[in-house]
Amino acid sequence: MGHREDLLEGAKRCLLAKGFARTTARDIVKESGTNLASIGYHYGSKDALLAEAYVALVEGMAEAFDGVAGIGAEPGSLERFQEVWANIIETMRGPGSLWRLSVEIVAMRDQLPELAEHLAKAQREGARGIVPLFMGGREEDVEEATVDTLGAFYTTLMMGLMAQWTFDPKSAPEADQLTEGLRQVIQGVKKG
Repeated sequence: MGHREDLLEGAKRCLLAKGFARTTARDIVKESGTNLASIGYHYGSKDALLAEAYVALVEGMAEAFDGVAGIGAEPGSLERFQEVWANIIETMRGPGSLWRLSVEIVAMRDQLPELAEHLAKAQREGARGIVPLFMGGREEDVEEATVDTLGAFYTTLMMGLMAQWTFDPKSAPEADQLTEGLRQVIQGVKKG
């Protein structure tokens, strides 16, 4: 690996260990075995490097969302909904959870105006990527209107779960509770 890749990997480790606000450029350099000047040369700033490292960490979660054995339920079914959320929730249980880091970054948004656009774009791509987990198909085939509706719906659920699992894991909902809630919403819509 070159310095650029070493920096990115070091930044990922620092983010998971220390979070965004407490990670210094010196931490990244120490963890990556590079030098301070290489951060500016390759990424422009420490914050830009950390933002890219965060996005790479989130993108790396796709395999965990699929679960170890993959997802077996029919795309678009309530069973699939429950399977996918069970896999996602499993990634939230650990003390060094990426999702706790996500809550920190959401809270820091106003302090990172130069990164807000980059992170918003990453969130939109996340909304595109999460749709096939639930509905099947390929990410590149997800239409913009679907990203704006179904992708936004799943992303909103994800953000709420991140907050709940960060603040009170003992009372945060499990996948079966989310599925039952959705079932009740569907039944309520049919009655109305």
